[in-house]
Amino acid sequence: MDTKGIKEAIQWRKLIDVLLDANQYADTILKGGQFINVITREIYPADVAIKGEYILLVGDCTDLEGPSTKVEDVEGKYICPGFIDSHMHFESAMLTVTEFSRLSIPTGTTTIVADPHEIGNVLGVHGIQEMIKEARRLPNTVYFTVPCLTPDAPGLETAGRDIGSGDMAELLNDPLVQGIGEIQGFSNVRPVYQHAPELIDDLIASVSYAKSINKTVEGNAPALFGKELAAHIISGGNHISCHETTTKEEMMEKLRNGVSVFMREGSSQRNMAECIRAITEEGMDSRRAILVSDDVVPEDLMEMGHMNDIVKRTIAQGIDPVEAIQMVTINAAAHFGFKESGVLTPGKKADIAVINDLMNMTIDSVYLKGKKAAQQKELIIDLPAYKYPEIVKCSVKRKSVKIDDLAIEASGSRAHVRAIKVIPDQNLTGSAQFQLSVRDGKIQPCLQQDVLPLLVLERHGRSGRIGKTFLHGFQLKRGAIAESVAHDTHNIIVCGTNYEDMVTAVNRVIAMNGGIALIHNGRVVGDLPLNIGGLMTDEMTGQEVSTRIAELHRLAEEELGCAIHVPFMHLSFLSLVTSPEWKITDMGLIDVDSFTVIPTVLKEEG
Repeated sequence: MDTKGIKEAIQWRKLIDVLLDANQYADTILKGGQFINVITREIYPADVAIKGEYILLVGDCTDLEGPSTKVEDVEGKYICPGFIDSHMHFESAMLTVTEFSRLSIPTGTTTIVADPHEIGNVLGVHGIQEMIKEARRLPNTVYFTVPCLTPDAPGLETAGRDIGSGDMAELLNDPLVQGIGEIQGFSNVRPVYQHAPELIDDLIASVSYAKSINKTVEGNAPALFGKELAAHIISGGNHISCHETTTKEEMMEKLRNGVSVFMREGSSQRNMAECIRAITEEGMDSRRAILVSDDVVPEDLMEMGHMNDIVKRTIAQGIDPVEAIQMVTINAAAHFGFKESGVLTPGKKADIAVINDLMNMTIDSVYLKGKKAAQQKELIIDLPAYKYPEIVKCSVKRKSVKIDDLAIEASGSRAHVRAIKVIPDQNLTGSAQFQLSVRDGKIQPCLQQDVLPLLVLERHGRSGRIGKTFLHGFQLKRGAIAESVAHDTHNIIVCGTNYEDMVTAVNRVIAMNGGIALIHNGRVVGDLPLNIGGLMTDEMTGQEVSTRIAELHRLAEEELGCAIHVPFMHLSFLSLVTSPEWKITDMGLIDVDSFTVIPTVLKEEG
């Protein structure tokens, strides 16, 4: 028996002694509440007794109450397992693991499965390991699913570091690594098969190794059906998830094929209401339906909550409250094979959410491993701020730029151009074409048609390239926005109504060594430095970042006239080349379906 097995055996014996020895008692009893049983989908009166980190008994716990037992009166409240977010990115919140947890724990989330492929794209294996190191010191449970490939589309984009099958042994054998994260490199199944078959071989090598050491593999299958979906499922070792499902028809086919559908309900991408129709309208079994946040901004965490808010929205779609809670507890635990969380039964970890209002999912208190961690939306335990080492900072290698570097050029007086079309609240995009005027050899933006220059500048010091195209539907009226958060390789992305402000915005991001910059008439309207890989900050608390981003959102709307919801997140996804239809990287305009770079300028006239 290994060390872990010995410790478990000792713990089991201690729990048995408390249950059967009349002179031993529980440490804590939650008394008089309504118990939510996610195994049987029932609600009934029951106490919950806790000893150390574990559940001792659910039921009548009178005999376990001793002189030193702390009795918590939860009459009129509901007791359920702590919530699990099965797929998210700390980098998208621009928060460290600690600061995200500080905001998340009081909302009832006790377990997080994070995918650090953002920091992996910028800083490689070492960056991922630094994030894991931070998580190891926290009282909540944080697991990681690591990327097996960066960049996702070699030859179409430039990452800061390359990760492949050769890195899997070093990453996957960490106890906090649950398995391989979203296999985006094979999201566009047929184009990859036709144009980059070597990626499939490397992917399968990584998946095979992960399976050999009992690790899980997560999928990424937007708009895949039939043979393409089957190929993606097989590439993940026959049991995968998908958080990119956007229609009822997709949901139905994936559930029928054994895929765990991670119904995404984040800040800018909300797919749950459409996916859930497979259950509410077609009566499909919900055991493989799991709620996730994927990408959430801190102001949403502060104002609305985390998984509790997503459960609330799911209930509003007609799902029974207990069934909705199953989607963030037992369903998630079953997918990952978690042995200690997701349910509240004897011997399981005492990660508990106590709920005041079941329909509105207001959280009264939260317990982490048997200890009360939050009460009435306030964290009552200490989470010391975490500072990252200097080695993960100073990640912007690009020098300042000039107008001639950014201008999209053409001869004549008019140009026929391609443009990426924004789809609000999705990371999917469309395609469009426009006629634009040319002045002094530079193609001009057109506010009347809502067509603006969109560029990606390689910032890792590897290629120096600048990809250029146009964007339609971003609703920016004045100035420019630039940021070093641009999925997944996280080069600098910039969009603006004029080249002058775009230059200033890019140079501000470079000067900050990563971050977000809003510019109008050559003036910095607002900014946010992101010193960790150009993605996150350890210089502010989660509440401070939330306040700062909320202010940037206000400035984007009021000063720059950008009315689109969470504009920085929308902008960041315009370079995600694993998601249809057109995207942009440092290589240029990418036709995702054909896996090729296509020209932005189609025709020059006059």
